[in-house]
Parts: sequence; structure tokens; C-alpha cells
Amino acid sequence: MLVFMTTPQRPVRFAALIALTSTLLLGTPAVAATHSVAAPAAASAPAMKVVGDICYSDLPSQAHDTIRLIDQGGPFPYPKDGTVFTNREGVLPKQSSGYYHEYTVITPGSPDRGARRVVAGKKAHEDYYTGDHYRTFDLVDFSC
Repeated sequence: MLVFMTTPQRPVRFAALIALTSTLLLGTPAVAATHSVAAPAAASAPAMKVVGDICYSDLPSQAHDTIRLIDQGGPFPYPKDGTVFTNREGVLPKQSSGYYHEYTVITPGSPDRGARRVVAGKKAHEDYYTGDHYRTFDLVDFSC
């Protein structure tokens, strides 16, 4: 069953290129704004979580399908797709409530939604992939 859901529109990829170009021309580091490290862990707390990178070409094909649906505004295969992701794990860069939305990446053979997701920010192609249900995230690099 496909569900039609209104999701926030993201600017086209060209807008991200313009923003990156202007950032580079102004001399401020572009990478610092797209990566996050959680606050230092206490001695008894679990290890620090880090956002890594993943090439778009290295994602599973189902993640490509999900990102394509996000860009088109749906329809999405699950009713929870497009809902607000609260980032309560604190792994992604801190943003205001409603900034991130989550989408299911279909897992073949799984009887439910599985553990794979794309969490999309409001910036053009600010997409994070998780294959382990929010324990770790990789920022999708669309240039490779």
C-alpha cells in the first residue's frame, strides 16, 4: 500500500551547490557544518557516537529508491514515513524540532519496516543513512 503524505519540500540540489560554493569563497570550512560528534562520554557512559560519510553509490539500492521518493515528495510505502525525527539519540547535528524527518529503507525479507532509514534534514540533500536503527548515521555524499 502506498501512502500519500505531505512532507516538507527541500530545495533542489543546485541550491546546495550554490551554498557550498559561496561558503568556500568566503573561506569558512564547509565540512564542519555537516558533521557532528556527540558530547564527550562520561566514564560509565557508552562510547561516543560519530556521524560518518557514505558515498551515494555505496548505499543499498533500496536507499536510492527512498531518496528518490523523498525528492519527489512521495508516495511512501509506510504510514510513518515523513514523520518528524526527534534526534533524541543526539547523534545528528542539533537542530530545532521538526528539522529532521525519517523514511524507511525497505529491507528485503523483513516482516516489518526493518532497521534501515534515511533521515533527511531541510537542506538540499542533507540525508543521513542508518542501517542499525539510529545507533550510527552516515551523511550521504552525492558526489561519489
